[in-house]
Amino acid sequence: MINNYEILETIKMINEHHLDIRTITMGISLFDCIGATGKATARRVYEKIVNSAKDLVNVGNKISKMYGVPIVNNRVSVTPISIIGATHQNYVELAKALDRACSEINVNFIGGYTALVQKAATAFEDVFIDTIPEALATTERVCASLNIASTRAGINMDVVRKMGHIIKETARLTSHKSSIGCAKLVVFANAVDDNPFMAGAFHGVGEGDRIINVGVSGPGVVKTALESIPDGDLAQVCEVIKKTAFKVTRVGQLVARTASEMLNANFGIVDLSLAPTPAVGDSVAHILEEIGLESVGGAGTTACLALLNDAVKKGGIMASSHVGGLSGAFIPVSEDIGMINAANAGVLSIEKLEAMTAVCSVGLDMIAIPGDTSAEIISAIIADEASIGVVNNKTTAVRLIPAVGLKVGDFIEFGGLLGRAPIMSVSNISPLKFISRGGRIAAPLHSNRN
Repeated sequence: MINNYEILETIKMINEHHLDIRTITMGISLFDCIGATGKATARRVYEKIVNSAKDLVNVGNKISKMYGVPIVNNRVSVTPISIIGATHQNYVELAKALDRACSEINVNFIGGYTALVQKAATAFEDVFIDTIPEALATTERVCASLNIASTRAGINMDVVRKMGHIIKETARLTSHKSSIGCAKLVVFANAVDDNPFMAGAFHGVGEGDRIINVGVSGPGVVKTALESIPDGDLAQVCEVIKKTAFKVTRVGQLVARTASEMLNANFGIVDLSLAPTPAVGDSVAHILEEIGLESVGGAGTTACLALLNDAVKKGGIMASSHVGGLSGAFIPVSEDIGMINAANAGVLSIEKLEAMTAVCSVGLDMIAIPGDTSAEIISAIIADEASIGVVNNKTTAVRLIPAVGLKVGDFIEFGGLLGRAPIMSVSNISPLKFISRGGRIAAPLHSNRN
């Protein structure tokens, strides 16, 4: 039974410490939308998304009022478009159909302009990858992702090489909007099928027809809880984080089950990710500093993040039998005021962020770099991050924004949840020969576990 104290405690989490449902994401299978022509496929894709998710926003609003929990975003993810559009290869037309559907049902983002090319790319997937810059430049709400590596397959360096140029071209085509196309493009290793968060969400090929995945976030709640034990040892710190994560996940479980019932969809997962925003009091960096760092980016940062990520997962897993997605702690620079301040002060470097990604949920996320950074350096950063994911059997990702016309010391502004980011320094030592070799980095020995 839930007692009065727990009810009041949850209300305080919501009102004072930024506890929210970051997103209700409906995953929709599009396999039954492939038609005899490209236009027919695009029409069916539009119609299925609108018919399936037409009530998503209204249901989210009803649940928010019912339980008093803010629901920040309503989103949709779909079957990888590289597969759905393979027959006719009308990929940009499909991207525009996704965007129109997204606008019609009033969700803020739609994910699934995706290809899974961890081992090799087919001819139709090569065509798809080439369309990414145009698709992101001609739509407002479409998000793209690629899975270029996995622990079982290794790293597809041919696509890694290509992605440096794709990211540069995306930045150029959207330079009039702060290169925002790159903020909607993620390159994964070990991508998961049930991630509710953008820009990397897609509806996995092994998922059902319609599912509901919920992402919960509460960095401010965790920080406030830790303030109650200023002198506690690390065992006490872990216990406080676990108990807080448990309570937060229970809220997500309640919302996910209710949304699934009201939308007549299957309940997928609850993703307990400490996903920050630029708002004061909603920062993962500030949690790490509450644990004991003078500033995020200094010595001890990776250890504190490892402790936080593990405790969050342990607490969440006890609250729901369907915890999934990317549960843990996110470290997007532009979306976390503590990360922004540390990067701007020169305390937090891209090299330190890379080390942190070995123990957190995702990877190098929402990092702005000088616009003149070469394509091969961007590809090499992707390869470095993918190697961390492949060797450690975890999800990693790269979302870099080469800010056209900007240099180290400048800021790039996105607004809203995407925030603002300082342009961070990147080593100019050339990896051109390495990247130009192409081929595939083999899977590690421990991948052979059959």
